[in-house]
Amino acid sequence: MLHASAGTLRAIAQGLGRFSPATFLGAWSEYKIERGIAASAAFAARQWQPKFFYIYLPHLDYAAQRNGPESAAADAAIEELDAVIGKLENDLSEAYDEELLWIAAGEYVINKVNHVTFPNRVLREAGLLTMREHEDGEHLDFAASRAFAMVDHQLAHIYVNDGGEETAEQAAKLFRGRPGIAEVLVGAQRSRYALDHPRSGDVILISTPDSWQAYYWWLSDDRAPRFARTVDIHRKPGYDPVELFFDPAAKGIPLDASLVKGSHGAPAVDRSRRSVILASEPIMFPGPPVADTDVFGIVMKHFGISI
Repeated sequence: MLHASAGTLRAIAQGLGRFSPATFLGAWSEYKIERGIAASAAFAARQWQPKFFYIYLPHLDYAAQRNGPESAAADAAIEELDAVIGKLENDLSEAYDEELLWIAAGEYVINKVNHVTFPNRVLREAGLLTMREHEDGEHLDFAASRAFAMVDHQLAHIYVNDGGEETAEQAAKLFRGRPGIAEVLVGAQRSRYALDHPRSGDVILISTPDSWQAYYWWLSDDRAPRFARTVDIHRKPGYDPVELFFDPAAKGIPLDASLVKGSHGAPAVDRSRRSVILASEPIMFPGPPVADTDVFGIVMKHFGISI
């Protein structure tokens, strides 16, 4: 197994050259990021011959979010990714004398979306979310807020600062029956999807398949903080797929959540929303169905490691 130490990363950078993080995130993310990742794996195979690779190729994700899963861009992304995987297979096969086992696992299926929910705006209008005025606009005050939402595609965790069940129920009521929200889970209800974890939100919101959730809290775009128009994954309370777009007039990311045409994260309650796992030779899969959390055990079993 290859340990990506500083020395390893330095050796790869010296061998292949550096590429900007902007090619991985944001409006400039593009096809060459896959080529760079695959080339790094091939370089490591020739240099160190590790016994295990875990390689993430995100190209299908970005095209489907920008343009929708049924778009021409999404179809083109499949062809582009196929070419990258084909070259990677050739490069790794040449680096090893033994036959390689390939396992390809899709993390999720992108759903076509035409609606967006703004949980933090809902909490704000109910008096549960507090703002701080800065020179560049309104910033969310996490400490002073009674509740705030951390969003991720089609799911959000609402954290209640006072820990009270009354506040959690107050927040939950705001979303029951709201368009775009399929389920509102509170307390023990979170175990329905194994989300009753100490770090989970007190309330969990799950979108309908055609909707997603954005982190925005401002009610007017002129009050949005400066970082809202930048790629800034650390100051935004949740993933922002609008970073995949660019507004030439504002010279930054637009503040139009309706641009997003694909999302994921809602439970795959029917087969059409399940992804796939494939192997190049017969191996023992649990299930069906195979859960994403099963992949780790499948890999460990191949190495003869019981968990």
